[in-house]
Amino acid sequence: MEKVTPFLMFQDGNAEEAMNFYTSLIKDSEITNIVRYGANGPGDEGTVMHATFTLKGQEFMCIDSNIKHQFTFTPSFSIYLTCSTEEEIDTLYQKLKEGGGELMPLGNYGFSKKFGWINDRFGVSWQLTLA
Repeated sequence: MEKVTPFLMFQDGNAEEAMNFYTSLIKDSEITNIVRYGANGPGDEGTVMHATFTLKGQEFMCIDSNIKHQFTFTPSFSIYLTCSTEEEIDTLYQKLKEGGGELMPLGNYGFSKKFGWINDRFGVSWQLTLA
């Protein structure tokens, strides 16, 4: 085995918007490659056939699915962020939850003095903890 990479499949043609949002929030992050569907499909022209991006050095892959599935993202798999400061966790939590949903509001749950869990507006689940 050469490597393991988390893979995100977006259903509504918003993979690129999600990548731009995530890389704008997290320092040392970037979109590294995007391949788009062309005029002959099979996906909608211009949507993401395959892309890679990094968040703080962790590589992710994603696509805009050209097939409608009976499933989407679930909180049972989430992106876990360890934040360095209270300001950082508060800012990221607020920005990521906009248009999404709160699973566990920021608080002291015993295992972390400040922890929160949300689904973002794209349906991706995030857990944030204060180091």
